[in-house]
Amino acid sequence: MTTVLPQQDNSDTYTFSSRPRALKERKKYRQEQQQQCAPGYYGNIMYDRRVVRGNTYAQHTLPVTAQPDPIEIQRQQEIQRRAIARRRAKAQLRTGTPHPVEGRIHTEVQTELYLEELSDRIEEVDVDTQTDAFLDKPQTPLFIPGKTGKDVATQIEDGELFDFDIEVKPMLEVLVGKTIEQALLEVMEEEELANLRALQRDFEELRNAELAEVQRMEEKERRHREEKKRRMAQQQEVLKKEKETSDKIAARAFAQNYLADLIPTVFSTLRDNGYFYDPVERDVEKVFLPWLMGEVKKSIEKRILGRSMLDIILRDVANSRKQAFSQMESDEKTHI
Repeated sequence: MTTVLPQQDNSDTYTFSSRPRALKERKKYRQEQQQQCAPGYYGNIMYDRRVVRGNTYAQHTLPVTAQPDPIEIQRQQEIQRRAIARRRAKAQLRTGTPHPVEGRIHTEVQTELYLEELSDRIEEVDVDTQTDAFLDKPQTPLFIPGKTGKDVATQIEDGELFDFDIEVKPMLEVLVGKTIEQALLEVMEEEELANLRALQRDFEELRNAELAEVQRMEEKERRHREEKKRRMAQQQEVLKKEKETSDKIAARAFAQNYLADLIPTVFSTLRDNGYFYDPVERDVEKVFLPWLMGEVKKSIEKRILGRSMLDIILRDVANSRKQAFSQMESDEKTHI
């Protein structure tokens, strides 16, 4: 005999495992009854209360370790008590048959409208019958109605009922007319197809001519764009070269002006600092140099004035050329 123990896992499903157990002697009846009342494991799953019998699709079973709800138990007990009290009240209100007197007993009788004999054994009767063999049905004679009236004969000569030449003329006219009409329709269809092909050819020629014209115009537009880009690049190159030339001229003029005053300034600074001291020279400086410096000053002032005028003229010329180039560039852009 094996013992079945429930095992619970996290998915609330139950599996049963059988553990080996040593056999014991069979006890007496009273001891077995007492042992069944005591808590313990069941040896046979057919008497295990945890085994669900019948349809289990809609039945909700609680695990063994779950504690029953006391409120639910109390409610079920209350419902049972009410049902028992209701059945007892109905039994008391129902009027029953009085008890039979001594020496008699109650017997079930039939109270239906039609009585039938009740018997434990069903009556059986054997009945035999003999029938004659079936005969073949005779063939039904052909029905021929009786002759009535008088016989009359008529003689028809050739040509009286049907003339082939006359009767065939309408059919020939219809056939010939249908043939001619079908031929005319086919000729008209061929002419229409020929016209459609001619129109298609004219349309294709016109379309090819238009495509060629469009391609020619696109090529012309492309050449114009390339020429425009080339002219703009040339004009920008010319403007760039003119700007570089004007910058070089201005730099050269500035360098000449700066170097022209550098040498006299250096010598005068050296003389002032005493690097060229000489008695004769001293006398020259006291007597001759003041006059000479006045003359030099006048000459330098004239030269500076001339150079200033030259710078003003060059600056005006450069500004006017620059304005002219700017005006030409704006006119060229407007023309483009």
